Amino acid sequence: MFHVKDISIQDFSYHLPDGQIATYPLPERDQSRLLVWNSGKISDKRFCELPEQLPERSLLVFNNTRVIRARLFFRKKTGAKIEIFCLEPLNPPEYVQSFSQTEKCSWKCIVGNLKKWKDEVLVQSLEIRGKQIRFTAEKIRELKGSFEILFSWDNPDYTFADLLEATGNIPIPPYLNRESEELDLTSYQTVYSKIKGSVAAPTAGLHFTSEVFTGLMRRNIRCEEVTLHVGAGTFQPVKSETIGAHEMHTEHFIVSRNFIEVLASFEGYIIAVGTTSVRTLESLFFIGQKIVNNPKIDFAELIVNQWDPYNENLMACSNHESFKALGDYMNEHHLPELSSSTQIIIVPGYRFHVVNGMITNFHQPQSTLLLLIAAFLGGDEWRLIYDHALKGNYRFLSYGDSNLYLK
Repeated sequence: MFHVKDISIQDFSYHLPDGQIATYPLPERDQSRLLVWNSGKISDKRFCELPEQLPERSLLVFNNTRVIRARLFFRKKTGAKIEIFCLEPLNPPEYVQSFSQTEKCSWKCIVGNLKKWKDEVLVQSLEIRGKQIRFTAEKIRELKGSFEILFSWDNPDYTFADLLEATGNIPIPPYLNRESEELDLTSYQTVYSKIKGSVAAPTAGLHFTSEVFTGLMRRNIRCEEVTLHVGAGTFQPVKSETIGAHEMHTEHFIVSRNFIEVLASFEGYIIAVGTTSVRTLESLFFIGQKIVNNPKIDFAELIVNQWDPYNENLMACSNHESFKALGDYMNEHHLPELSSSTQIIIVPGYRFHVVNGMITNFHQPQSTLLLLIAAFLGGDEWRLIYDHALKGNYRFLSYGDSNLYLK
């Protein structure tokens, strides 16, 4: 594990011209370009051609999370504008419960223009369907790089989800260097998004359309869903010189017992749609491996810490053994779904256990997402692909073009 932690982040730099960062999506999602890398061979396609590029007996795994309007703006009596960026619920800690609250809830938040906000309660007047609501925000305590903010309102007819929909803004990525607009309300959601909780879209899925899904059905490509709520940490730059000094962010995910049973029995190509699906699938393997090593493990320990995948003391097991153990554990404990968290970091030297292919966008230089791609492709293959894309005028980052990587 030492050599993995010693990886220099400088080795994952490349020059990304501002002109190749896509600040807006294309009018037609599936008309984005698709770079296909298949065992070392590169070809240039359109995303609408994806179904024909997939191997027979493929299983696509989608992240069905939905981006919430997580950016809230309050004004002090002095006129100062305070931004509150909701990251994850604290009380109650479950997303569904928090969204359904009708009086108050608290969230872990990042605060913008913090110097102007002392201890006063911020107040915003809202109108929802003709009814006036007094919406307040109060600082409770400081956390590491963030705050616990208590939100409260005076009309129990409306939930916290209603308030976010009425006054919140979609948190588009900071590197787009613009404010969110009306088009982002739909463009920055996948067409299959369902479960509210993310503050960033699983952007590989933004290219899918009903026509692409029809093409997948025509080729009998199986589609399954997981839920991983994407946190703001996905944009967190690696500031340390080596990856071992970087603290990976934690993200929460939910999978059904039926999906675990599919993984335990499936024989074919498992292709993750997006790095969030990659992280979920690989994390599930290590959770199953923990159960194989300790069948009596406490449920609270069924999480994945940053360096767990590199722990050589864990007894090796196969995919089948791992997922069967996880499925049996869920049956024994009467769990129709597994709600857990992962801090997994995937860097060169990581051995992929579940994923045979992935669909993803082009990622920022020196990002953990780029290291994940490099780990999957091996060697300096990522650099050859990115050089090809830069020379070919591919569009980069969240609203940019796509890749299909197959081994």
